[in-house]
Amino acid sequence: MNVNVTFISEMIAFVVFVLFCMKFVWPPLIGAIEARQKTIADGLAASDRAAKDLALAQEKATAQLKEAKAQAAEIIEAAKKREAQMIDEAAEKAQAEREKIIASGHAEIESERNRATEELRQQVSALAVAGAEKILERSIDAAAHSDILDKLVAEL
Repeated sequence: MNVNVTFISEMIAFVVFVLFCMKFVWPPLIGAIEARQKTIADGLAASDRAAKDLALAQEKATAQLKEAKAQAAEIIEAAKKREAQMIDEAAEKAQAEREKIIASGHAEIESERNRATEELRQQVSALAVAGAEKILERSIDAAAHSDILDKLVAEL
């Protein structure tokens, strides 16, 4: 055997092998590589979208948190206003009750004073009658002389 024939036969086998690989092996490998590249590209795109969505979600969460804080502040302010209003109403009611109690006390005092004055007048008239009896040394009938006693009470 000659080296040239061996070399040429190896070259022919190599060319047939390369053609076979180019026809049957390379297309599925290139298809798999392209499919993998597409999957990786889709994954990267999805990752970018997810990052953008996360940023948007964080912005929304921050905005909602600010809104919630503002609403809480408004609720607290409204509660403080209502508390002040309730305190004012209670103070007004207490003031009205105080004035009512004072007026009732004044009326009671006035009534008690009038009763005491009337009682004193009756006692004075009884003393006057007793004094007049002693002076006149005779008994004055209270029922018979009630008009005189009423005049005496009215004068006192």
